[in-house]
Amino acid sequence: MAFQLPPEVAYFVDRDAEQASALLAVAQGTGQDRPVCIALSGLGGAGKTELAFRLARRLRADCPDGVRYLDLDDLRHDGGVDTVDALGELLRGLGVGSDWLAPGLKARHRQYWECTQDKRLVVIVDNARYAAEVLPLLPASGRSVAIVASHGPLYDLPGESAVELPLPPLPDPYGFELLRRLVHDDARLDAEPEAALGVVRLCSGLPAALRVAGPWIRRHRRRPLDRLLAELTVELHQKGLPVVEAVWDAAYRGLSQDGARLYRLLADVPGPTFTPAAATALLGAGPRAADDALDELENAGLLDVRGLAADGSGGLRLPGLLRGHARRRADEDGDEAVRAAAVARIVRWYARQAQRADALIAGSRMTWADPVPAEPDAPDVPLADAGAAARWLEAERHALYAAVALAHRHGLDTEAWTLCEPLWTHFLDHRHYADVVPAFRTGLESALRAEHLPAAIRMRCQLARPLWEQRDFAAAERELDHAQRALGLLGGTEKERKLGASVAEFRGMLRSASGDWAGAAEDFAASRAVHEAIENTYGALLQCYRLGEAKAELGELAEAAELLGLALAGFQEQGHRRLRMIGRTSFALGRVQQALGRPDRAAELYAAALASARERGAGQDEVRVLDALAELAEAAGDAAGAAEHRTAARTIRQRNGVGA
Repeated sequence: MAFQLPPEVAYFVDRDAEQASALLAVAQGTGQDRPVCIALSGLGGAGKTELAFRLARRLRADCPDGVRYLDLDDLRHDGGVDTVDALGELLRGLGVGSDWLAPGLKARHRQYWECTQDKRLVVIVDNARYAAEVLPLLPASGRSVAIVASHGPLYDLPGESAVELPLPPLPDPYGFELLRRLVHDDARLDAEPEAALGVVRLCSGLPAALRVAGPWIRRHRRRPLDRLLAELTVELHQKGLPVVEAVWDAAYRGLSQDGARLYRLLADVPGPTFTPAAATALLGAGPRAADDALDELENAGLLDVRGLAADGSGGLRLPGLLRGHARRRADEDGDEAVRAAAVARIVRWYARQAQRADALIAGSRMTWADPVPAEPDAPDVPLADAGAAARWLEAERHALYAAVALAHRHGLDTEAWTLCEPLWTHFLDHRHYADVVPAFRTGLESALRAEHLPAAIRMRCQLARPLWEQRDFAAAERELDHAQRALGLLGGTEKERKLGASVAEFRGMLRSASGDWAGAAEDFAASRAVHEAIENTYGALLQCYRLGEAKAELGELAEAAELLGLALAGFQEQGHRRLRMIGRTSFALGRVQQALGRPDRAAELYAAALASARERGAGQDEVRVLDALAELAEAAGDAAGAAEHRTAARTIRQRNGVGA
């Protein structure tokens, strides 16, 4: 089980009483089947998040099932948090595969409850604004602990199991102790104790302000403390700045030109975290300049680097308050032309990396965007193979979806819908509905605004699928109706005909999902005919497979067996790159052969489908095959074999929180 804890900060002072109260509450428990809920509240910069991490480290031995961390600000859109998305983040952290995530809120709630039942884990919910955001995220176990951080008190948390711990600013002695550690026992603190205490009081005892003031003092080693204090005090009073803002301003003024520019530009970086490679693209001055600027920001206390692993995975972060400060500095000191160029650069860089990942995962497929050229001062991300590409897309998904919105806001319409094309490949393996539906809507709006009709048709198809998968059949049908009508405005090129075949396929899939298998068969047959006419082998095989499935549902088993057999032979001829379709077609044909009374042939096909599912790590496909094998064994009188298959399937289901 994973423990989502960053490296401990080098210096931590006070909060002993709060820690003792929290640990006592956990030790005593509630005697009920709900977790102890530790509610930390206080001003921004008071150290709530760091105390939450510190408590989680103390509880690791008693909570061996893991520590899950969720920052609600990372998932906040227009002030609200999508609970489905938040539960998805927690479930993935608990080991649930993306293909197992339940699509709806109620189903995902049940899945989360099942995954956390009787578990001993810590769930940290950061930057909560309302109790209603937190309640659905509490684990379903009285042996677990929830730690919630918010600026103000959260009412309506479970009263009998909630421990409210408001965090006041650090008292002067503790603030002075933290400052002394941060400046590495600088002799000026003892030589000018009144000025040193003045710095502590000017920081109002907020650890976040002191952690910036310490490096600021170290940077100006030749200046007396009373001079530094006077400079900061004047700015604070003349501009009426909040305390932390004044300290950040002082740190910002000490940055080099590149450091200050990168800091301002980071206000627009898409996603809650970013990599050094993304920062390089944003700055546009090459890797060396970006590395130097990032070092500056880290040393000035204006960047959280704890999420970045030694191997380069993970991400850097501007916490919410710092990002707001960077935006204000950009508004006052930045150049709008420089900002616009940086936004275009980072969006195009992400689009290029996503296209490269898509090509490795999906190979040659129908796309309408031109390849995005390389940025001369922003190297590409190393992507060795399809596995690395898929991992990159998932790791960077928040940035990629945010980049779609960023591009649209800045009028980069081609880039917005271009990004949506590789996000389709990602969506097929990761159903992040809260992200993908708004992104595909935005991509559609951008394609329409750019007057790129084929792209708009493609975006409507991409949008339709997550809509019907969430049972919104009417909305999906409207999108496909618009797409169908728009086809009449196109010419008759081979690629445009292929797009028409794709629209027919999507309509067939919608009809399949709603149970209209006769209508689906008509659509798949029409799509297959177009693919055959333009000699698109893979497209024709795919429609042959889909048509075979439809015929099987309609009870036309002989025709279904013939179609699926043709599709399977064709996919096998195309080799390992069609492993997914080989597995799924083998399973579909196995079901038909079983229905036709050919158990030996069905068993062979199921064995091939099972091997494919396991090689691909496709848990749902594996369970589906195991269930079929159990049914086949039971029909043959092999009770032991049936029990073995059912046990294996049940284990996978339970691991993913979907019951027996």
